[in-house]
Amino acid sequence: MAVPVIDLSKLEGTERAATMTEIASACEEWGFFQLVNHGIPLDLLDRVKKVCSECYKMEREEGFKDSKAVQLLNGIIDSGEACKTLDDVDWEDVFILQDDNQWPSNPLQFKETMKEYRLELKKLAEKMLNILEDNLGLSKGYIKQTFSGNGNHNPFFGTKVSHYPPCPRPDRVGGLRNHTDAGGLILLFQDDKVGGLQVLKNGQWFDVQPLANTIVINNGDQIEVISNGRYKSALHRVLASANGNRRSVASFYNPALEAVIEPAVISGGGNVEKAGYPRFAFGDYMEVYAKQKFMDKELRFQSIGIN
Repeated sequence: MAVPVIDLSKLEGTERAATMTEIASACEEWGFFQLVNHGIPLDLLDRVKKVCSECYKMEREEGFKDSKAVQLLNGIIDSGEACKTLDDVDWEDVFILQDDNQWPSNPLQFKETMKEYRLELKKLAEKMLNILEDNLGLSKGYIKQTFSGNGNHNPFFGTKVSHYPPCPRPDRVGGLRNHTDAGGLILLFQDDKVGGLQVLKNGQWFDVQPLANTIVINNGDQIEVISNGRYKSALHRVLASANGNRRSVASFYNPALEAVIEPAVISGGGNVEKAGYPRFAFGDYMEVYAKQKFMDKELRFQSIGIN
């Protein structure tokens, strides 16, 4: 059993129905899948790999050596405590790209390349949301309309650039702790050589295998709510590794903070499903998530809701 790999180009031919079914099954059974032939130019992906790796070397690497994670790990190694692990930090260097925040200035091609990449990924995200809507029996544009607060705000689109440097004791600290993603749809361009990303299915962890030029898709908590639990957000993690510096470029298509999220009314066979999730403002959910990211998502859903 492995995380599904789906050829998106088959939507344009005679295999459209089968491909739509593959995507629906992946959303229902895994919450994760990998896309090949997704339409993102391969030369652009090569440039993204290059500028992100160079950016880490030029602007981030030295800073990571003085990070909290490195200091804490060195502390327990020096202490000689054989069984102690770090359970509340991540072996990760990370920064966020948004349209309105400060971006790294090195290398010179970074801003131009990542701006182009984000435009392409946003288009792919909206295409994938249309596919999810079709599979769920929702009208085209329903999710974007919901995420925008009925057109009054812009959905949030951010890109998280992470590196997981070689770790001297990966048995003592994780790359990124177990969590589900708070938002909508996540599109990940991961390292094609250094692995470490895993997803939980039926109580077992599965590797999301590094495959060249793929885009990994996963459902966030808000897709689970809108689909009324049909498309679950999956628990996932990143393992630290002693070998290689894993690169991860994850883009998040999320609701605006003002957007109100609730299960969509999905009719099936004349019956309307009973809502299994509360109704809430996404900004309120994010306040809870900031405190409970690494806790069970069910606790977050239970603690929030509006009439």
